[in-house]
Amino acid sequence: MARFLRSKVESSGDVPGSLVFIGNQKIEQTIIQVTTFNSTQFEELDIEEIRETQRFIASDTITWIRIYGLHDTAQLKTLGEIFQIHPLALEDILNTGQRPKFEEYDENLFIVLKMLRFDPESEIIQGDQLSIILGNNYLISFHEKPADIFHPVRERLRKHRGRIRECGADYLAYAMLDTVVDNYIIAIEAIGSNTEDLEEAVLTDPSQETLNQITNYKREINYLRKVIRPTRELVINLAKSDTNIFREQTLPFLKDLQDLVSQASEALDSYREMLSDQLNIYNTTVGNKLNEIMKVLTIFAAIFIPLTFIAGIYGTNFDYIPELRYKYSYFILWGIMIAVAGVMLRFFRRKGWM
Repeated sequence: MARFLRSKVESSGDVPGSLVFIGNQKIEQTIIQVTTFNSTQFEELDIEEIRETQRFIASDTITWIRIYGLHDTAQLKTLGEIFQIHPLALEDILNTGQRPKFEEYDENLFIVLKMLRFDPESEIIQGDQLSIILGNNYLISFHEKPADIFHPVRERLRKHRGRIRECGADYLAYAMLDTVVDNYIIAIEAIGSNTEDLEEAVLTDPSQETLNQITNYKREINYLRKVIRPTRELVINLAKSDTNIFREQTLPFLKDLQDLVSQASEALDSYREMLSDQLNIYNTTVGNKLNEIMKVLTIFAAIFIPLTFIAGIYGTNFDYIPELRYKYSYFILWGIMIAVAGVMLRFFRRKGWM
């Protein structure tokens, strides 16, 4: 399935808000994990039934519910009823090709974006969708499959490092977004490092493999742009939002996150221009090599034209050619042909054509 646009054949014609899973099922069964915490308490548990999450709504702790696997639409519908999640938000959660965006609803906020990772073996950016429902004392995150990207955040919660246990669900949402953007920069740095390494190869040995690498990196850069540009809009809209769910003390962190996304976007544009320049240099270098080859072939063709003319005269079928019976005619002919070739080579060299 294409990374740039998911097929919506299955949901075509459905009523807006219909719960239809669009994407690839990446795990067999849905996994539900819950973390509850405050400054003095911390607990992690696994849940079998989605209705068990209802008891966390009125809890005096902050609750982080993680849903792994989006294919079970019945469970998502039940969760939406428990936490009053808007049907349009549920529809976007199930569409794994959803464009990154931020929406405000009466009871909660909805955030959707991509988590990215650079695979050094295939040199391809791998992406999974992350959706977040944020309330006053809870955060629900929806993942396509289990991943280690938020392991540092969970470790900070477990070990009570930093301010994350002292703050609310809004700061937890910021911490998650910050982790996602950090991985954007790591992916950009990986592609950027490989792009810079290509520069010497483009100038010295512009092979077909070099062209394939440039084309591959351009494709990955375009995919990154498709993800990061709307993510930048998302963070800007989030920082400008008047919602009460994001508290005043969290806003400076969102503005810092905005600068981080802008930095990622600018670096992306720089590497995109660099790849375009390398492609132009590649085409120019290959064109120059082709011109050198054609020049040599043209020189050889030009040399053999008069030689062919001379040989053609003595290959004609006349009965009387004065030189035919002369003892040294053959050697004289070779001398003339070598002299003509030598004069032409000297002429080409003086003209700077070879």
